[in-house]
Amino acid sequence: MSQSEVIEKIKAQKNLPNLKFSIKEKTEAFTNNLFYTLFDEETPVKENIKKLGEDFEELADLVCWEPDTPCRDIWQEYLDRLPEILKKLHKDARAISENDPAANSIEEVILSYPGFFAIAIYRFSHEFYKFGLPLVPRLMAECAHALTGTDINPGAHIGTPFFIDHATGVVIGETAVIEDNVKIYQGVTLGALYVDRNLKDVKRHPTIEKNVTIYANATILGGETIIGANSVIGGNVWLTASVPKNSMVSHNPQINIKNTNR
Repeated sequence: MSQSEVIEKIKAQKNLPNLKFSIKEKTEAFTNNLFYTLFDEETPVKENIKKLGEDFEELADLVCWEPDTPCRDIWQEYLDRLPEILKKLHKDARAISENDPAANSIEEVILSYPGFFAIAIYRFSHEFYKFGLPLVPRLMAECAHALTGTDINPGAHIGTPFFIDHATGVVIGETAVIEDNVKIYQGVTLGALYVDRNLKDVKRHPTIEKNVTIYANATILGGETIIGANSVIGGNVWLTASVPKNSMVSHNPQINIKNTNR
């Protein structure tokens, strides 16, 4: 095959006119700038808010390719919600600082804790998700996923405060509901029982009530699964059924220790 034939075959396969990687790059830059604007002491708020508005309008024009979708119009309403988002995030950071003996300050939590960063990007993206903004919320979530290994779908409903310890490997599905003062550890999955496109508008991920702690690598599946308030879910537990309030659930594996000295 000649080079020109290869080029034509590639061009023929590029049949998605709205698939522009600039959307991903611009979303990543917007997300990073938003984080700095809200937290970094040296970042000027007034100037950055103006820049964020301009960047958002550019993003909105790229992702709202369907007719009659005036995505630009939501920016002011989103902006109005930023102080409340920041207030929630300060509660999240304070809860982490007060509960984790390894945390030396709130500044350390915000600067270095992957769980906090994942929660922050979730809260930013969740508001856009509620507006119905296409693509951008999911791409924002992927910014945190790539950096922290924590996958929180922007459609999830998460109360305040929320604490993810260590963070790596955490998966929280789109229709999950997490109430206030919940703590989860690395490797926890709040998922669906199975994947089926017909379930798009159905609650398929679990509900976690207030004051629940879920330890490492626990898997909780199903839209009808409810973990009752004040419960503790032990590490490596696999649940597909509800748990009453004030429960303690544990997994007891059989461990064999063999002396290899001969």
